[in-house]
Amino acid sequence: MKKLDYKWTALALLWVAFFLQQGTRQLFGPSVPAICGSLGVDKVAVGMVGTVFAMVYGFCVPVAGITADLFSRKWMVTIGVAVFCLGIFLSGFVATLGLLVVTYGVLNGAGQTFYYPSATSLVSQLHKESRATAISILQLGLYLGIVGCGTLAGFVAGKGGESWRTPFLVFGAIGLAWSLVLVFALRNTRPEEGGEEEGKRKKEKGKAESGKISEAIKAVVSKPTAICVTLGLAMMIYVDIGFKNWMPAFLQENYMKDVPSLARWYGLHAVLWHYLGAIVGILLGSRIGDKLVKGRPGIRLELGIVGLGMGIPFIVLMAYAPSFFICCAAMLVFGFFRGIYDSNFMASFFDVVNPRYHASGCGIMMCIAFLFGSLSSTVLPFLAKVFGGNMSLSMSSLAGFYLIGAAVILLARVRFLSRDRI
Repeated sequence: MKKLDYKWTALALLWVAFFLQQGTRQLFGPSVPAICGSLGVDKVAVGMVGTVFAMVYGFCVPVAGITADLFSRKWMVTIGVAVFCLGIFLSGFVATLGLLVVTYGVLNGAGQTFYYPSATSLVSQLHKESRATAISILQLGLYLGIVGCGTLAGFVAGKGGESWRTPFLVFGAIGLAWSLVLVFALRNTRPEEGGEEEGKRKKEKGKAESGKISEAIKAVVSKPTAICVTLGLAMMIYVDIGFKNWMPAFLQENYMKDVPSLARWYGLHAVLWHYLGAIVGILLGSRIGDKLVKGRPGIRLELGIVGLGMGIPFIVLMAYAPSFFICCAAMLVFGFFRGIYDSNFMASFFDVVNPRYHASGCGIMMCIAFLFGSLSSTVLPFLAKVFGGNMSLSMSSLAGFYLIGAAVILLARVRFLSRDRI
């Protein structure tokens, strides 16, 4: 196969893996009500599964960032897919909440961390002339995976009984099979293929530079802008995890009587409108950021402020919407501004961090964000329980975290960006 053709073959292979990675995450949220009935536990207890998953992801992702530079990216991706899909598959057999914590929370959480750093760096290397297009195509796998798998999980779980287990078994098995496809179809592309001298330099210094996690930490904490971007991401991840895990249950509890079809399609509505808006937002935001950044260096942070700040009223509207239609409309606009934020947050981080430490720095940022964000999966049902089962109040509390995120990014834009830019 010609090299020119292989870069698109590799993208297709990684796209399916990304679809599975993001899609299998969304199997949990729509299945929560059925899992509670099946395992005989309440929502707060089940929420711990999502918290453990996010915490494991947060602890492991810095390691994934470092190992992506040290070992074969093909095998990091392949092993990662195999491990998290094994966790998903085994989740379909669990008989207790403790076992679900191990299979979905620990095994799935650890395996998922090793896909993203390796896959994105590989796509970036293979698509030097088509990088933006390739990454956009890859990102589409995230949105379609969440919507597709979330819809199926909600539809099947709506049948009641033990039917919620089926999507875990099906997608887990598909993922295990796909990991075998990756073994034979994905090439072991070396990072130094860009040039002989560069390759020699990386061989000689790669381990020393990549292994210096303390230097990577210093590269992040020495830049206040990077710290503010990380804190902003932590606020967004808190909202994202809480929204994805509990919106299906929220729709069921609030609008089931008015919209009987939600018994089967709540998994679709919980994510479809949000991610439709996000697709538009991320395409528009990335275009604006790339076009204006040369003449206006602060545009990336400004888009982050707009994305989080303008999303606040629509989170509140979503939580207290008087009708199902208005709730879906609020999710659509909330998703649009989330996409505006998503379009530039990583670029704004890279604008101030030494390029040598981009992979490791990204791992550190994701670690902090997911460790904090993991709390929402348990906090939201706990708040609802404390306030008499009021899910609207707990969902509206997410707006406060968007406000904090917008504030810290505003601080970075006003006080630190001019001196931190590289």
